[in-house]
Amino acid sequence: MTEFELKLEIPAHRTQAVEAAVRRGRTTRQRLQARYFDTHDRVLAAHGIVVRLRKEGRQWVQTAKAASGRGALERLEHNVSLAARPTPAPDLARHAGTPLGKRIQQALELQPDEPFPALELVYQTDVVRLSRAVRKGSSTVEIALDTGRVSAADRSVPVNELELELKKGKPADAVELARSWCLAHGLWISVVSKSMRGQRLAAGQAFGVAVNARTPTFKRDADGCDLAAAVVSSCLDQILPNASDIAAGCTEAEHIHQLRVGLRRLRTAMRELGAWMPGFESTLEEPLVAAFRDLGQHRDRSHLVDTVQEQIATAGGPPLDWTGSLTRLPNVGASVRSLAFQKAVLGLIAFVHAAPQEAASRETTKATAAPRKIVRKRLDNLHRRLVAGGRQFLNLEEPAQHRLRKQAKRLRYLIEFAQPLFGARKVEAYVSALKPVQDALGSYHDELAALQAWQQLAAHDPRAWFGVGWLSARRAANAQACLQACATFADQAKPAWR
Repeated sequence: MTEFELKLEIPAHRTQAVEAAVRRGRTTRQRLQARYFDTHDRVLAAHGIVVRLRKEGRQWVQTAKAASGRGALERLEHNVSLAARPTPAPDLARHAGTPLGKRIQQALELQPDEPFPALELVYQTDVVRLSRAVRKGSSTVEIALDTGRVSAADRSVPVNELELELKKGKPADAVELARSWCLAHGLWISVVSKSMRGQRLAAGQAFGVAVNARTPTFKRDADGCDLAAAVVSSCLDQILPNASDIAAGCTEAEHIHQLRVGLRRLRTAMRELGAWMPGFESTLEEPLVAAFRDLGQHRDRSHLVDTVQEQIATAGGPPLDWTGSLTRLPNVGASVRSLAFQKAVLGLIAFVHAAPQEAASRETTKATAAPRKIVRKRLDNLHRRLVAGGRQFLNLEEPAQHRLRKQAKRLRYLIEFAQPLFGARKVEAYVSALKPVQDALGSYHDELAALQAWQQLAAHDPRAWFGVGWLSARRAANAQACLQACATFADQAKPAWR
């Protein structure tokens, strides 16, 4: 069984209003006490597999869940109903003969006739669920208000969330329902499940590890719309986990960096593959750009104060007082929780899940036909512009140099998106040739931005002139490094699409 579920976090001051809204219909109230198990060395968690025993009313149910491979919002699930008494012990053999059972055997590296190992309790939840089924469009969706706690050993954290599980129909209907709840109550989407909270709690971690980009998966003969959906899905697989942690209060530099990368990749997809995204509103890009800029301010400040300041200090520069010289940073958590950002993300989720369902009804047109030729043309264009601009780098004005850096990033993201079309080896070789160009252009741009900051500080702090001189002295060498990296790329890079 595949489960499609959206989980929305509820700000504490809106809990009563959300409960009142859930009660506008025939509701069911149920206490759900669950215990989550794993092997002693936590192999199941390492492979994204969750096994729990949950008491639902008077009955126990053993459930196994794992990623479906079709995005962060869909999971494989297998349930086994058990007797109310005596209290059962977990047994992985109950899932034998199912896709999840096979996944568990592979994770544990078991032979077909080898017994499953014993499990131990890792964490548990105690939740009161208030739920009702609603009709949305042609679909049935269960909305459930869950309040309670997740605990591990002597530690616990609260649960206050609204789950929307598609019981029958189209994911797009569930997404539209989620949008209306976000609008009415200021909720925001999170992919951090109760089991993930429990795992983090047991490990003593407040947040998860920042999630990097992954290569999209699609068939080589996929049409343009399916390719675009796969690419957007891969972007969301990076955006959603990092955004969920940032919305919950995480301010780690790597989470901010990876969310920013995910948004830049998504914007590249929308720009280069937009013709294959029918029905997606272009206005939804604006809040993504706004969040990207807010995240960028944090990244630039971190680089300025931590990296460049340390380099200048190592070179003998005096300590500086930036108090009063730096503007206040935006609240990135608030940016991610904003209704505009949430509407944009939900719109993208709806597009991703609508594309496969609409495949059979799509007419074959230039926009939906095999996209290899069109992607090749776009890659050729970006490649030529980068080569031409790189050869003239020293003669370009600063804005044009910065645009060249953006073009290099778009080129990299687009060829990575298209890897299934042209082959992993050829794409990886091309990306390896492109990376030194990105590194050189990135260092050059970062030090130009730092130079401007030091020049502004020097206007009222003479000690900053050391940094101005140090950064100015490096500018010519950095520009020459960019020119050389571009020249090497032009000579040695072999376009993977030709």
